[in-house]
Amino acid sequence: MLLGTGWRVNFKRVHRLWKQEHLQVPGKQRKRRRFPGQSVNGCVRHRALHRNHVWSYDFLVDRTEDGRQLKLLVVIDEFTRECLAAEVGRTFTSRDVMLTLQYLLAVRGAPEHIRSDNGPEFIAKELQRWLERAAVRTLYIQKASPWENGYVESFNGKLRDELLNRELFLSVPEARYVLDEWRLEYNHRRPHGSLNWQTPAAYAAKLVDRQAGTFSAASCVESPVGATRLPPTQHMN
Repeated sequence: MLLGTGWRVNFKRVHRLWKQEHLQVPGKQRKRRRFPGQSVNGCVRHRALHRNHVWSYDFLVDRTEDGRQLKLLVVIDEFTRECLAAEVGRTFTSRDVMLTLQYLLAVRGAPEHIRSDNGPEFIAKELQRWLERAAVRTLYIQKASPWENGYVESFNGKLRDELLNRELFLSVPEARYVLDEWRLEYNHRRPHGSLNWQTPAAYAAKLVDRQAGTFSAASCVESPVGATRLPPTQHMN
């Protein structure tokens, strides 16, 4: 990050200061081995292979200063690791979830699959019918198996550690503003290890540029009779 912003720094000096300020990652602990589950809908057996292939969504719960519940709906793209939405409210219904997805589909395009647990907001018949009309297949993980939805669970852990456990919200509008700022930081300014230390937004932009370049090259290929072949009709996300 320092090199990317123009600093001329030495790795060893940065590492020494990092340790001096106790910012290093805690030492590795022995991990418990969990069975990945029988469900074919889990993130191990049904991996995202490209942008907009698999989205996942989940809820987190927090509280404002007065003790009232705050509920957060987060939506991520599992392949690019982008946080596509982070909505805040006192409560959420299946219709609220549908409206959030409706907006995302309008601005980004529809995913092929969307993964979730079996929460009542996600398995509601109205939402299932709407997703079916939008040609989005649902992937419901097994009950009591959160590791099958590992990408969004990992994101939730970062969100809770870096924001929810550090902020005391006075109201829903304040929580909405702070969460939106954190989402922008996560997508556009925070390097992600699994993306070769690129930000999720930068990685997604490269994928879109590469896809656009492929279509541009295809449009210049001539057919056997010498006529210019048009690019295949495809929805561009």
